[in-house]
Amino acid sequence: MDGKKKKFHEQSEHPTYLDIQAEVGITKHYGGYGASENLYKLCHLDTAEEVLDVGCGVGIGAIHIAKLYGCRVMAVDLSETMLEWAEKRVNRSGFNNLIKLKQADILKLPFEDNRYDTVIVESVLAFVEDKQKAIQEIIRVTKPGKYIGINESFWRDSVPAEVTEKSVYDTIDIALESELEELWDKSPLIEKTIKTFSLDAKQELLDRFKWIGCSGLLSAWARVIKLVLTRKDAREAIRQQLDIPDDTVENYGYGLYVGRKKKNI
Repeated sequence: MDGKKKKFHEQSEHPTYLDIQAEVGITKHYGGYGASENLYKLCHLDTAEEVLDVGCGVGIGAIHIAKLYGCRVMAVDLSETMLEWAEKRVNRSGFNNLIKLKQADILKLPFEDNRYDTVIVESVLAFVEDKQKAIQEIIRVTKPGKYIGINESFWRDSVPAEVTEKSVYDTIDIALESELEELWDKSPLIEKTIKTFSLDAKQELLDRFKWIGCSGLLSAWARVIKLVLTRKDAREAIRQQLDIPDDTVENYGYGLYVGRKKKNI
């Protein structure tokens, strides 16, 4: 990366969830590898040659795609810090010949129309206010007749005040389950599928361990501890993340949304 991003200490006095995640080098979507592999199968990734991974985070998903299917992967993220973590991980993985990294916004992807065989988007729409525009944009860059797969979290009922009132979640706009379903139903795709899941806290913990890996988690937790000890604002943000009532988690879930682009779009 070009090294021109704002460092953590230069950012807002109220770090957000994404700021903390980027600083410690952790990203994960609900369901871990199992959800991803289910999504890949629904998208027929075994027939794809070139895949766009939007919101790649630290690069784990892009590496998994390259490893499982031998696809060429363009992995993009809005955060330069996340891309730096991804670059290190991709270089260590041995799949850097298949994976390219690029900074990009899901609302304005820097690619031509009808470019990719498959577009994968995991845990991105929760950070985007204009979700309809984001869906339109990923459809635009998908080849006619090919697939789009989204893994996204949602609130089953009302959005809890325990989350909206916390400054750490200022950049998060998690939709209701019904809102995501309506967006998907209205999209100009065919062969649309929606599979929804509840959260299992124990399984999610195991999934996170598998996703990041033992050494990755230890390193990340060391960075968390350093933030807690050295940054009052980061300490408050982390405290807010941990201070979520159990009934709030019970109102939370995630879904896999898959569709195929019409050949005449």
